[in-house]
Amino acid sequence: MTRLIRAEIFKLRTTNMWWLFGVATLISTAVMLTVDMVAAHSLLKPFDQYVNTETHGHGGTIPAEFLAHLKSDWALGHDVVTQAATIYTAGQMIGVLLACLLGIVLITSEYHEQTATTTFLWTPHRSRVVGGKLGTAVLMAGLAWLISTVLSVIAGAVFLHGEGYGTQLGHWGVLRAILLNLAAYAIWAVFGIGFGALIRNQLGATVSATVLYLIGTTAGATVFELLNTYVVPKDWVLTAQVVVPSIASAVMISPTKTFDQSPAQWVGAAVLIGYGIVAGVVGTAILRRRDVA
Repeated sequence: MTRLIRAEIFKLRTTNMWWLFGVATLISTAVMLTVDMVAAHSLLKPFDQYVNTETHGHGGTIPAEFLAHLKSDWALGHDVVTQAATIYTAGQMIGVLLACLLGIVLITSEYHEQTATTTFLWTPHRSRVVGGKLGTAVLMAGLAWLISTVLSVIAGAVFLHGEGYGTQLGHWGVLRAILLNLAAYAIWAVFGIGFGALIRNQLGATVSATVLYLIGTTAGATVFELLNTYVVPKDWVLTAQVVVPSIASAVMISPTKTFDQSPAQWVGAAVLIGYGIVAGVVGTAILRRRDVA
């Protein structure tokens, strides 16, 4: 298995693939980090100031119920722990997609470059080939997470210190988000291996995965919102949107609720791990049975 992983890494570093994914990781992290820090600058303000902004011009005394609603809304995403976790995991939005695409390329390149026959002749046990690709995908995803996290933590710590809130790196909620972000990268890489085995055309698989990921969050939230409004007006329907992989990723790394009916972090982690296991098993089964030609 070690030799198989080394062989897969050799394939990556002797092509343009490694620097393309590396540059994409750096650029996407920098862009999302800038967006998150700009957002945090406006969101990180005292609750009293938030109340004055939201109720400016209404006059009179603020009703207690409305004030409680405002405080709940403020706490959902305006506290410093949530913003710190968001900044330190800024690379996830595009980073996990890149990890998924890397997994897809590791599988589909065998057919795209017509090296599958040679690979399977040298390693007749196809399960080992899949295992080597899974190990490589997870290692490379971990490396991408490390690069993205180091950049985010350095820039984020400077930003938060400058804002007067401290780095928040001593808060377990922030550290947990960073560690769970690593799990998200690894699971999405495994998911890419399974997706590439399912659709072995490289262009078709990468385009399909990208489209599904980019519209997944919006489309999933919209579908469950419509179900809640017109079919089953229950809170659990909105909570169920965590079955969408991209939403599960967001839930898993957020120390607070990402939306009003958001489940606990472990639910998002369980959903994402489930997808990873299914993708790995399905991908292995398909490659073991499918003809190369």
